[in-house]
Parts: sequence; structure tokens; C-alpha cells
Amino acid sequence: MNVEKELIISILKLTRNGLVSHELISKDATIGSRLTRELLQEMQNDDLVNFKGSLVETSSLQRFKLAIQALHLRADLERVAGFLTWQEFEHIAAFAFEQNGFNVHRNFHFTYEQRRYEIDIVACKRPLVVCADCKHWHRHLPPSSLKEVVKEQVARASVFASFSKGRDQLGCAWADAKIIPAVLTLTEGHPKFLEKVPVVPILQLQDFILQLPAYADSVTRFLKVSSACSKHDCQNKALE
Repeated sequence: MNVEKELIISILKLTRNGLVSHELISKDATIGSRLTRELLQEMQNDDLVNFKGSLVETSSLQRFKLAIQALHLRADLERVAGFLTWQEFEHIAAFAFEQNGFNVHRNFHFTYEQRRYEIDIVACKRPLVVCADCKHWHRHLPPSSLKEVVKEQVARASVFASFSKGRDQLGCAWADAKIIPAVLTLTEGHPKFLEKVPVVPILQLQDFILQLPAYADSVTRFLKVSSACSKHDCQNKALE
């Protein structure tokens, strides 16, 4: 057992709702009280936890750093993500893209034709532009609900492909850009593709990113709309 890894998992688990005692962390991690205190002191020195007397608390940023540390120690990705909030789960997903050389933009808001849109993660690495929706589900969705989620993300990616100002702003307005909608989930058991849209459990995100260049041409994707096209004729028709 990696003691530090198990301690981090217990901290993430127990500090979600605020302050927690050293003793409870020690018991949950099945680590001796003295060693727990020593490791917690080291974590405080590294600004990974805060002490309030004999109690421990973590900020959102500290929880993100702890989660990354746990992953570096080979903790199970789904196990780690299960203790994170939606925002923290999104941080983990963004980190995975960044570690693979993507330029990542989180919570990208834009207005197009008087409608407001938001994309959780836009990850750019020429020629790929992944428009990802992060779903922090703790249970499996019925096929009909998942299909609706995928449909909505396809629509967002389509509009983003038309929004040249936004693509310029994010530095991904390349002539050869392939804009790919994707849905990232916390739980396993979802199909890898639904109507040619990747549905990726967080545990498989690293493999998905590595393999994406190879199968990018076989998934739903969009190219930027040519200025010569009429709005009716080529409003980001999905490429097959």
C-alpha cells in the first residue's frame, strides 16, 4: 500500500464537507496516528492542506493539487474523481489534455446569433479542437438521456465552428481545424461512441487523447464554415 496515496484519498473523501479531524483521517486511511500527523504536516508545508487547531481543511485549489498528486502516485482515476466536485472534476479533465500538449480553455462562454453558449473545455492541438462537456454523474444514464446530452454537445460544437471570432480568440482558427464534440463522464459503462460522438469515462481519458489523432476522421467533426457558403447551405454540416 502506498501510504501517501491512501492518505490523500482519505483527505479528498473526508474534507468535501469542511473540517475533519486528524484521527478520522488516520482511521479512514488505516494509517497510524503518528505517521498521519507527520504526513499532514508535510502537506501543510507544501500548501496542500490547512490546519485549524487539530482539524484539517482543504481549499478547492488544494483539492485539485491533491488529486493530481494522487494520480502521479498511480491512484485509480475514477476513484479520485469520485471524491471531486463538478468543478474539480473539470480541472482533472483539463489537466489530462494539458499533459498531452493541448492548449486548454475552461468554461468558454460566447454569444452567437443572440444565443448564449458555454463549452466546459475547449482543448486545441492542431488540427484537433475538442469541445468537451464534463458530466459528473455517479450513476449510469438511460440511453435516451445520454442521447440528448450528446445531441446538445453536437449543437454547441457546430455553433462554435461557425463562431470565427471565438476560434480566433482561442488561437484555433486553423484552416485544417477538426472540431470534435465529446462528452466526458465520471462513471464507466457508457458506450465509447454514440452517433459517432466520443463518450469518454474519465478513467479512459488518457487513452482517448492518445488515440484521437488516429480516429479523428471517423468521429463526428466540423470544419469552419467557408465565407463563400450561404448560411442555409453550410451551417456546419457534420462531416461523416
